[in-house]
Amino acid sequence: MTNASTSLSGDRVLYGCMGLGGSWDPDPYGPADIDAAEAAVAAALDIGITTFDHADIYRHGKAEAVFGEVLARTPGLRERITLQTKCGIRLGDKDRPGMYDLRGESITRRVEESLTRLRTDVIDVLLLHRPDPLADVDSVAAALNSLHRQGLVRGFGVSNMGAAQIAHLQARLDVPLVANQLEMSLHSRAWVEAGVLINTPESARNGFPFGTLEHCRDHGIRLQAWGALAQGRFTGREETPAERATARLLAELARQKDTTPESVLLWWLMRHPAAIAPVIGSARPERIRACRDAALREPGLTHEEWYELWITARGVPLP
Repeated sequence: MTNASTSLSGDRVLYGCMGLGGSWDPDPYGPADIDAAEAAVAAALDIGITTFDHADIYRHGKAEAVFGEVLARTPGLRERITLQTKCGIRLGDKDRPGMYDLRGESITRRVEESLTRLRTDVIDVLLLHRPDPLADVDSVAAALNSLHRQGLVRGFGVSNMGAAQIAHLQARLDVPLVANQLEMSLHSRAWVEAGVLINTPESARNGFPFGTLEHCRDHGIRLQAWGALAQGRFTGREETPAERATARLLAELARQKDTTPESVLLWWLMRHPAAIAPVIGSARPERIRACRDAALREPGLTHEEWYELWITARGVPLP
């Protein structure tokens, strides 16, 4: 199997498995859920996607479990793909609220549970899902280093973390962090606007940790964009004047370039020099296949087209 960091750097688009596994509750999944997962995985493979992104909490663990069923149904598939999962969030229940948990022993236990559900003996990339304010970074690093030495996890990354947090953890790890997954899209633009709103009143409302993109680029940490399709805000469920105008522009650009609005939307992320890898999370095979050109072609947007999409989505001119 390919090295995790090499595999991640080679995939233009990742498939996010949050929509697999049936309902968002502990109720068991059934044969129809396995069939739906198999159809989604097949659609992703059809358009050249080989990295599949999970988290232990997705559908209360059922997303990983049905994916494990798909792997069991398809001999040889595990060797063709990169498996990425996340840990660090604990869902709430009647006895306790939802919380973050990056205690070393919790990380180890969650990885063991994910390996069982996924029916594999190794996770290619493990991401820490969200920062835990109570985490002892030395304990976190010790757990990750141990998992790597045991051959249970090949590589590590983070999710929803800023540059300082990443550097703080990396200083204690035996292996380099390879990914940082952040919410990034034409709708969630704080990541790009943080760099241009300096010295403007708008900067106070931008919560993106400044310098994170630069840190990741300087240290070879692949940026992964969750929510990349903006939950359909520009491709079917437009609600504001800016969203409707952006949808019209996307449709026109897609017509001119003989592709789909979904691919143009992903191209907008991928055109950025940070080499962003979008994570698409639809469970519908037809919507997955609508992203084909993003997965297989270089981003087909000019400098001017990229800016036109950005400004249209903003609804107001740049400062």
